[in-house]
Order: sequence, then structure tokens, then C-alpha cells
Amino acid sequence: MRRNTIDIITLGCSKNLVDSEKLMRQLEANGYKVTHDSPNPQGAIAVINTCGFIGDAKEESINMILEFCEAKEEGRLKKLFVMGCLSERYLKELEVEIPQVDKFYGKFNWNELLADLGKTYQPEIAIERTQTTPKHYAYLKISEGCDRSCAYCAIPIITGKHISRPMEEIIDEVKMLVDKGVKEFQIIAQELTYYGIDLYKTQKLPELIEKIAQIPGVEWIRLHYAYPAHFPEDLFRVMRENDNVCKYMDIALQHISDNMLSRMRRNVTKAETYELIERFRQEVPGIHLRTTLMVGFPGETEEDFDELKEFVQKARFDRMGAFAYSEEEGTYAAQTYEDSIPYEVKQARLDELMALQQDISADLSHAKIGQELKVIIDRKEGDYYIGRTQFDSPEVDPEVLIKATGKRLFSGHFYQVRITNADDFDLFGELI
Repeated sequence: MRRNTIDIITLGCSKNLVDSEKLMRQLEANGYKVTHDSPNPQGAIAVINTCGFIGDAKEESINMILEFCEAKEEGRLKKLFVMGCLSERYLKELEVEIPQVDKFYGKFNWNELLADLGKTYQPEIAIERTQTTPKHYAYLKISEGCDRSCAYCAIPIITGKHISRPMEEIIDEVKMLVDKGVKEFQIIAQELTYYGIDLYKTQKLPELIEKIAQIPGVEWIRLHYAYPAHFPEDLFRVMRENDNVCKYMDIALQHISDNMLSRMRRNVTKAETYELIERFRQEVPGIHLRTTLMVGFPGETEEDFDELKEFVQKARFDRMGAFAYSEEEGTYAAQTYEDSIPYEVKQARLDELMALQQDISADLSHAKIGQELKVIIDRKEGDYYIGRTQFDSPEVDPEVLIKATGKRLFSGHFYQVRITNADDFDLFGELI
């Protein structure tokens, strides 16, 4: 057990990862050695940053906490702290259920951990962080919370109202990260399109992205988690006119049938959704759309599901994820609807939807054979260099595999690559 080492474990999304990175920077400034997601934690202190979004994520968080409780009981760990979404949501219950944890913090008060360790939070390094990603890319969180009221979603319960970060602070953070070698920025928030409404009384996402695009050294900007209703249309122009704004949009649509969209309280219709996708493709030629869909929401009929399948086949998303509805206590859906669709039916619909998408993804990947694309290298793995195009976000999207023969390639560098082959998920290429 290393007395001055703290192990931080991050579960859940990239927004949590940013919080962990900021905490790590503060701990290091206070003299600690910090590891992140170590396969073999050795520190005297552990901090688990939890996810509380859906059932599976909550279960994973609880199992991780119990694993570290066991290490504490066996004398392999002195102190255990828990932070993040799960403890924000179930703080009182967790304190009773898992007393082995020294202290639970919510999602926003993790800096109190420093005081509890007898250390000081240092506001002058508030925007600094210790990167856990490869040094050429970083996640950039531009806001917290969500003002939407989707029926199924517990995020507003956990994170509260939407709070935008001031534009100047975000710009300062980007400049600081560029100085450290970051070339690629994944712009993240619970909901991007709401950015600025609270601070500036109008949607400011297009202006923010344009300002980031003008910072020297910013090579790629990729946008994650947009909402289809009241989409800020000037963003089309920004994406079209700035080469370093990736032709990529991650926009969670959830469903297409008007029945489902209404029951889910999505504030958008089937016709408006089709129209938005059409606008994207007209205004930003070559754009790749990533979406997330949900099956098995209460009241989803066979007709609703047929509409969803038809939508997937017509829209031909470049990237698509899907999940089965899981009831979240405290949400509108949990209080209003009975979770009446059997698990087996949800799972069968999910499998059917993903099988449709797999064929579409394979077609779209094969269509890239022969194209020349700009690729950033992330790492070397076995006999291949692994990279991504502007259409691929780290962790979630396909990768480009380049045989590691001949010329040595460097992580974080861009190369022109000709695509020579494709499978259902990844592309294969050679240097030009």
C-alpha cells in the first residue's frame, strides 16, 4: 500500500472523466501521486467516480464500490471515497447501505474531498486538469445539467438545471490544452444546443464553436449530444465554412413514431425529425450522423417499432447505438406509465434494430474503399497502427487499421490514408 498514492476510478461517460481529470490535477498540486483506472490499484486512498444513468451503469458502480470495500476490510486500502452521479442521486441511501465508504460526495462538491484530506482546493488552477486521454485529444465540457424534460431521463434529477460555462473560460481552457499538445476536441455536454441560453439569453453554440475553430492549433472539433428540437441553424454554416469542425454530429433522436415522441415528451415530431436530417445532409455535404435510439418504451406498439425500423433503413445513419428502456425512479415515465413491455420483447427489438444497422454500417464502410482520408493515429496495437478519420469519435466509432510495415507513424500525427478494405466495423488503409 503506497501512502501518498490515490487511485481514481472513473465509471460512466466522458463528462465524468473531465471531473476526474480536474480532481487529479488538484490532488497532484497538493503533493499526491495519482493513478487513473489502474488495473492494479496500490494506493492507500481510492476515489470512485460513479455513474447513475441507467440500471446497468448503477449496478457497475455498486459492484466497483463493494470491490474496494473488500480491499479496505482486508487492510489493502486505508480510505475509500465515492463521488459522481450515483452518489448525487442516492447519497442518503448509500451512506446507510455501504458504511465502509469514508465519505460520499455528489457530482458537484467533490472539491470538499481535498479539505477532508487536510488539503486546499486551488481556484487558480480550476480549469487545469491531468489528462487521462492520449495527449492529442481531450473532452471539453461546455455546460452542466439539462432543462429538457424527456419522460424517461433521470439526468435533470441528477444534474439539475442547465448551467453554461462562460465563453471566455472555455476559450482559455482550449488555448491551455493546445499548448499542452491537444489537437482534437470532443465538445460535450448533457445537451449542447442549449448552450448560452442561461448566460446570454440566446443559443450561443454556433458562436462558441466558431471561436474555438479560430484558435491556432485546433485541428479537429467534434460535437456530441445535441437535441433535435429548436436546433441552432447557424451551426450548419459554421460546420460548412470551418475545415477543422468535423463533419460529424451526435444527435440522440430516441424514436420516430409520433406516438412515442409524444409519450417520451421529446417536443419534436416525426416530420420535423426527417426534415432536420435532410437539412443536415443538404447544408453540410458529407456529414456523418451518429444517433441513439430507444426500444421498449411504455406503450411502444408493433406499429411504432415498425416505423422505427423503417426510419433506420431510410435515414441510413453512419453511426447508431440503441438501448432498451429501463425505468428510472422519479422520472415522468416511472410516475405515469407502467413498464409493461416484457424484457424478452425489448431485447428482441433491440437485437433486430442493431442487426439492421450492422448491414447499413457495413455498406457505408465498404463505400469508403478507394477514398483518400485524413487520419489521426491514436496508438499502435500488434501489427497495426490504429487511427481515426474526422467521422470517428474515440471509444465509440470505427477505427482505421494501417499495417505497421515500413514507415514509422506517430501517435497524434495526421496522415493521408487510402482506404483499401472494410469489415462491418473498421476500415483498413495504407499510407499515400
